[in-house]
Amino acid sequence: MDTHEQGSGQIFSDPSTTAARAWFQQKSRAMTDKVMTVAEAVGKLVDDGDYVAVGGFGGDRIPTSVLHEILRQEKQDLGLSGHTATHDFQVLCAGNQMGRGQTISRVDIAYVIGLEARGLSAQARRVMESGEVVFTEWTNYTLALRFRAAAMGVPFLPGHTALGTDTMRHSAARKISCPFTGEPLVAVPALYPDVAVIHVHESDPSGNCRIEGIAVADLDVARAARKLIITCERLIDNDEIRSNPTRTAIPFYCVDAVCEVPGGSYPGNMPYEYYSDEEHLQQWLNAERDLDEYRRFLDHHIYGVSSFEEYLERSGGRERMPELRRLEFLEDE
Repeated sequence: MDTHEQGSGQIFSDPSTTAARAWFQQKSRAMTDKVMTVAEAVGKLVDDGDYVAVGGFGGDRIPTSVLHEILRQEKQDLGLSGHTATHDFQVLCAGNQMGRGQTISRVDIAYVIGLEARGLSAQARRVMESGEVVFTEWTNYTLALRFRAAAMGVPFLPGHTALGTDTMRHSAARKISCPFTGEPLVAVPALYPDVAVIHVHESDPSGNCRIEGIAVADLDVARAARKLIITCERLIDNDEIRSNPTRTAIPFYCVDAVCEVPGGSYPGNMPYEYYSDEEHLQQWLNAERDLDEYRRFLDHHIYGVSSFEEYLERSGGRERMPELRRLEFLEDE
């Protein structure tokens, strides 16, 4: 198959199906109790140097509790899939601003720094403009296609997207000719994260998960990741899962840890549960205008607490949750 053009970006994770299969062959498929605390899950499953994929979409279903714990445990030199990343990227970039090392060092970028209509994260922008983070550009679709390739167990998938664009030039994709028609295609490499973190609505202790609303690429991310941490709004019995198995979005054999974290997407939105806390997100953006003030903000809200539950208390999220639930259902009407 002829390669006509190659992007200038780096590939940060091995797309080899042989290497991935060797890992998955030794991974346990036992339907055991995997419930643990967020601190235990991060300590056990996130290693320095890992490539991390974060589930959700924009401000929806963010696994905020795990991101905070990554900062508290001072994990270093992480790679990241910047796939529709908003507050999650903002949080992880905060670790690079605290003088405690470098939380993230390389990023596959599709959408980062922006918090959608709320504006840009000044500190995340500072991190990216500093040159301390190496990045490769993609579109949201090509990143999703990379997860799909990994979930399928193939080293790449072809598509038409990004042809003739600067994104193609700054990606690690390759322009090829279709072996059947001769038409030009973009080949994107499979993306196997070392660890993925996904927040869901419900899970049983073994990791059979339910997601309400848009799933985006999370079903493929779950199958592509070598290690998978699930946080959930509610733990439910396996009998409940068996009562309606068609609602299971992520099966237990993909999952390594299950953490029950009510309000776990806060201050993001959790579809059919609670709306995003726009007031607190604005506090983040306001604090970022001055680096010293920002560090004090992070010390108070993340480094100075022992758990996500304590963060909810300090941020006012617990107190505002009834109103956020009301707003979520008001938006649906």
